[in-house]
Amino acid sequence: MTLRKVTILAVDDDARILRMIQRILELEGYRVIKAINGEDALAAFDEGTPDLVLLDIMMPGMDGSAVCERIREFSQVPIIMVTAKGDETEKVRCLDAGADDYVTKPFSSKEFAARIRVALRHTTLWDERSDPKLVFKDMEIDFARHKVTLNGRELDLTATEHRLLSYLARNAGRILTPDQILGQVWGENYTGETHLLQVNIARLRRKIKDDVKKPVYIVTRPGIGYMMPEEAPVEVSKVQVKNREAGLD
Repeated sequence: MTLRKVTILAVDDDARILRMIQRILELEGYRVIKAINGEDALAAFDEGTPDLVLLDIMMPGMDGSAVCERIREFSQVPIIMVTAKGDETEKVRCLDAGADDYVTKPFSSKEFAARIRVALRHTTLWDERSDPKLVFKDMEIDFARHKVTLNGRELDLTATEHRLLSYLARNAGRILTPDQILGQVWGENYTGETHLLQVNIARLRRKIKDDVKKPVYIVTRPGIGYMMPEEAPVEVSKVQVKNREAGLD
């Protein structure tokens, strides 16, 4: 039996850049499907069910941000934006659209491949090795099922957001510096990328309905970092989980 190759959808209106991206990805062992505009990208996504999407932000018609927002309406697949602009406003715009990461042109093939590997790692279950659930106030984090519920309602989190929330929950009561969080959630090569963290924190707060002025789950310590409050999450054992699912709790 042959293993299915990881499939990546690459979207760019520049044929030369698209061929270069395809070569880099195929050398890394990925299967590549291509699109040259936003409309084709959405059609290719439906047909090819990719494991990751690379989106050029500057495209005529439907640009990369619009495509990203459309994909986020129905999928949490990792999305990396490829942008020719390196300014902070453009990067924040990419992340606000729902992207997990961004790469600025021109980029090295090694950095490009490394960022893809990091994004793909986020799709795997991160914390299965320990007790499967944590309960914190009205929130329940199910590591084994990669699921977070708030007041009994399941939240639609990306893999990156789930990983970020899980890391904060595991360290409740402890202030974590931006570089600590970036290193653990994204990887060591991401230290110093504070805008990446800030936008993801803001996006996560919106999804968990955490008021930035009166936060319940994610507290900012200005000039230091972030933390979950000192009320530690309660670990739910495997036996308790089974009892709940059987209606015995």
